[in-house]
Amino acid sequence: MDWLTNLFLGTGIAHSIFAFALVITLGVVLGRLKIGGISLGVSWVLFVGILAGHVGIRVEAHLLDFLKEFGLILFVYSIGSQVGPSFFSSFKESGMRMNILALFIVFAGLLICCVMHYVSGIPMSTMVGILSGAVTNTPGLGAATQAYSDIRGAEDPSITLGYAVAYPMGVVGVILSMLVLRRIFRIDCAEELKRVRGGNIGSGARRISIDLKNPSINGRSIDYIVNVSGRHFVISRVCRKGSNSIEIAKSDMLLHSGDKILVVCDSKDYDFITAFLGDPIEMEWQKLDTGLEARRIMITNPDVNGKTIGKLGLYGGVSFNITRVNRAGIDLVSHANLALQMGDRITIVGTESAIKNVEKLLGNSMLKLRQPNLIPIFLGILLGVVLGSMPFFIPGIPQPVKLGLAGGPLVVSILISRFGPKFKLVTYSTVSANLMMREIGIALFLAGVGLGAGGDFVSTVIDGGGYKWIGYGVIISVLPILLAGIAGRIIFKMDYFTLTGVLAGSSTNPPALAYANTVAGNDMPAVGYATVYPLSMFLRVISAQVLIIIFL
Repeated sequence: MDWLTNLFLGTGIAHSIFAFALVITLGVVLGRLKIGGISLGVSWVLFVGILAGHVGIRVEAHLLDFLKEFGLILFVYSIGSQVGPSFFSSFKESGMRMNILALFIVFAGLLICCVMHYVSGIPMSTMVGILSGAVTNTPGLGAATQAYSDIRGAEDPSITLGYAVAYPMGVVGVILSMLVLRRIFRIDCAEELKRVRGGNIGSGARRISIDLKNPSINGRSIDYIVNVSGRHFVISRVCRKGSNSIEIAKSDMLLHSGDKILVVCDSKDYDFITAFLGDPIEMEWQKLDTGLEARRIMITNPDVNGKTIGKLGLYGGVSFNITRVNRAGIDLVSHANLALQMGDRITIVGTESAIKNVEKLLGNSMLKLRQPNLIPIFLGILLGVVLGSMPFFIPGIPQPVKLGLAGGPLVVSILISRFGPKFKLVTYSTVSANLMMREIGIALFLAGVGLGAGGDFVSTVIDGGGYKWIGYGVIISVLPILLAGIAGRIIFKMDYFTLTGVLAGSSTNPPALAYANTVAGNDMPAVGYATVYPLSMFLRVISAQVLIIIFL
């Protein structure tokens, strides 16, 4: 039975793979358990790894480091690919207010971390681990451990231990803060939803039927009306005054008072569009659209990638109209300068023959999307490692700053996913493929972190005062959230549902988002989460490294 003993407690490649597979399997199984409706998910892999390390399962240092760091790279790269397309657009208009709140939460947490470092005397490396756990930010943990290793040439296990101790209350703390805010402002979810819908608050594309009333645009072309409005919206179909027949709207078509039109616009522009064009009405277009049909087409032709709707000749068509483009689950209003990307789903209205011609141009072949695009992934990792290894000298900081194996790939993946299509680079990957890469990466990283820190965990928590770290983590987690929640409600007049999404996103806390979605019963928390998540994630990763560099 020596072979079995060697497999569990020995050394070598077989033992290392066995240890990682065992820890990840048990961790994922336990991650499916819910306590009070809350699950820690894949973070259980970390705790199982700590337990395995505590009972004597060891992995050779060089193998442990490779698997852990490669897992971290896969994880942050997949996150960057996910948030990249919306990273820069999240700073526009209403998203700016949400990101201001997120900035406050991030920097308030950093300030509290620094104050606790000076007051308690706890090393900054440990405090950064507690901070990362309190805001449930695993990439921040990876960035901190890697930055420390670059400077000192060895790892500090207290970073991981601080993360592991603070993480559970980091999940629960945000949810408790949401409950406290709901009590403070006496939020009734049903009444809040009525108020929000009454105010037409929301995001994404919206369809409106309008009876044209504005005399100043009587007899003007659709192209003139859209341009003079200064907003992006699409007039999809027209029903002439006194007629029951439907026409596809064309850019040179003249509209007259009394015409009924179907408009697709951004939800935030609803009030402006109705005030500018006429009265909203109820109209059953489907019963009148006898010769027209609406269909969704997926862009799978690489030649289309990065080209605008106008350059493709798809704007203001004679027998069809593209009304909106769905990208990563978000509906965008169609306009001539909107660049299309692989994986976009366009909604087109027109005759059957016209739609088939557009379909030939755009592809609409799921088989092409299922084929993996490995070039942008490994090219991005290559460039990310190069960028992460480059030293940056900042005045006042004695040590050069490096983005590291967490920050470098994260920055490159955001840039490639956002700007790659302009250079004919196909960056699209299916949701399932991106999720698979992300989960494998985080599982490898957490298993490696747990196995490496497990030997010292119990002694540190019991004898090293680690139990106090839980309290520090609660303060870092809860205080910024409560202050930002009060400010968001009073100063920014933000609805409760969007606010909870912003609070969860700025803490990069998926379990808190799941709770917020359950309470809201709509997708408004998810919109808030997605708006602030890219900037928050980026700042969490970079700030963790900066704290290590400055205070070491």
